[in-house]
Amino acid sequence: MTAAQRDISKLQTSDPGIRTDIEPFLDHLRLTASAARCKSYVDLFGACASLSRERHVAFQAASDLLMRCLSQALGQRPVWFRPGEAETSFDEDWLLALARALKREDLSSATFLLHSRVPIHARRTLIALLRNVVDNFDWI
Repeated sequence: MTAAQRDISKLQTSDPGIRTDIEPFLDHLRLTASAARCKSYVDLFGACASLSRERHVAFQAASDLLMRCLSQALGQRPVWFRPGEAETSFDEDWLLALARALKREDLSSATFLLHSRVPIHARRTLIALLRNVVDNFDWI
């Protein structure tokens, strides 16, 4: 069990008011986004260079870099709610839809979603990071 999964399970058991049918992938991204807020700036184009060949390390690095660089790709800071929150933001819904399209290899939907919000110069890097997270996440 990863640290993010342990954090999610703590949230599920610690407060009876928090929903129990949470989306694990979304909560993983929310936790990562929360932790990335205090980290230094990372250039979107240099992000892929820091990924490892080891699966677990690459997954954690890709998640972190995705959250740290997403605002560059979108041209604005995305809105993230706390893990376990029932409501989702437009940014969360968009990223979940893109992740699901990548997971099921729906190229038409993924292309539409990507082109709707991400400029051409950032698309390849964003997809590389998201693909790494999606391919190593079992709960999408």
